[in-house]
Amino acid sequence: MSEATVRKLVTAIPGPKSQELHQNRLQHVSAGVGAALPVYIDHAHGAILTDVDGNQLIDLGSGIGVVTIGHTNDGVVKAVQEQVAKLTHTLFTVTPYQPYVRVCELLNKHAPGNFPKKSALFNSGAEAVENAVKFARKFTRKSEIVVFDHAYHGRTNLTMAMNFKAAPYGNGFGPLAGSVQHVPMSYPYRDPEGMTGEEAARRAITYIEKRVGAEDLAAIFIEPIQGEGGFIVPAPGFLTTLQAWARNNNVLMVADEVQAGIARTGKWFASDYEAGFEPDMVTIAKGIAGGMPISAVTGRADVMDAAHAGGIGGTYGGNPVAAAAAVAVLEQIEAGGVLEKAQAIEAFMLPRLLELQQRHSIIGDVRGRGAMLAIELVEPGTKNPNAAAVNKVVAFCSFL
Repeated sequence: MSEATVRKLVTAIPGPKSQELHQNRLQHVSAGVGAALPVYIDHAHGAILTDVDGNQLIDLGSGIGVVTIGHTNDGVVKAVQEQVAKLTHTLFTVTPYQPYVRVCELLNKHAPGNFPKKSALFNSGAEAVENAVKFARKFTRKSEIVVFDHAYHGRTNLTMAMNFKAAPYGNGFGPLAGSVQHVPMSYPYRDPEGMTGEEAARRAITYIEKRVGAEDLAAIFIEPIQGEGGFIVPAPGFLTTLQAWARNNNVLMVADEVQAGIARTGKWFASDYEAGFEPDMVTIAKGIAGGMPISAVTGRADVMDAAHAGGIGGTYGGNPVAAAAAVAVLEQIEAGGVLEKAQAIEAFMLPRLLELQQRHSIIGDVRGRGAMLAIELVEPGTKNPNAAAVNKVVAFCSFL
């Protein structure tokens, strides 16, 4: 490997320049904006971050699932440079431009579901989820939303209410939005032994019928693979059983693919792994534009057309520079090689993680798909979460 693609440390971590910058940060940046690792990055390419002290670090976070095709991808850089020199911004609903339409065209082509689709573009994953709620309520003329245990959907008022965990995302920020109900997720590692996906779905449906009622329920929002919840992959049959119930009760199924979508799992969308699962809408962000801020809702054309003209949009939604970056990413995936790389990561990593599980009793579960893989650390001989072991692993990866 070349020096540009390997980890290299030339100072302590964090280095002196990073320490100086961090002190300046503490003076000027809100304490609410946390700092997982006070190492300040100067530049990056591929999977390597180079900090202000010259240390080269392997990026295990990829911008929290954003730069899945690598930092400063050549195609994305070229697209951004060309677009920013032509048109940096105009509100699409006032004076439209071609990159917005092209992003929608590509997403409509590749999103799950054998039906006519349309898309709308926004800025962030949370904003996409909020707008999917708006589409669902407008189309169904119903108000209630169902989400799942261990779910994460964002940091806005509504999406905080949709999250499973209060801390750190929502505690102290209430009152939060109402009309959101939480039901049990399929969690194969922690469900009763032998529980099938269909049985887990019926458990969730029982909660829905008792706590909400189909007559008031607009949509069921679910991550096909949960992200912040721990890369939880539901048991086969869970998604399709929920979908069948939803279709019989005029309820929309919305797949939140903000973390799992856009090639991260080795398919265009994680929804594609469940044969027959065709969500009515998909929320998209993170990996769509190589680091530029853009998100989308893609779904059934009749659902997406239910909103009145002017009811959907926003000043920066689908910004032309971000849209150009998204086109570059999506066309690279179309051209081939990106999905295969995610599949190769699974083929390389999964056997090794399973082998580690055999040697280390603190690894309770190994799960995930493509490049979205996880291990769950537990206290030996139990399924109790092992926070101390997690902290040691994180510290080792960060500093040694």
